[in-house]
Amino acid sequence: MQKFKRILALLGVILLVGLYVATFLAAIFDNPNSFTFFKVAFGATIAIPTLLWIIGIFLRISKKEDDPSTSDDGPDK
Repeated sequence: MQKFKRILALLGVILLVGLYVATFLAAIFDNPNSFTFFKVAFGATIAIPTLLWIIGIFLRISKKEDDPSTSDDGPDK
């Protein structure tokens, strides 16, 4: 589970850095789509970490539901 979270975080970082580099290069080379790249990078800066956070919450909730030590179905004492 921890390894999966790290892989997701690394993919998020790689994706964001790639977007920032593409935006930077588009601005340097005076590409007419550079403002579009900027808008996408700006939106992804907010969306990608938020989506990764939501995935982490779902993983944490599913882990608690799958954990037999926390289930209420056990024998009564």
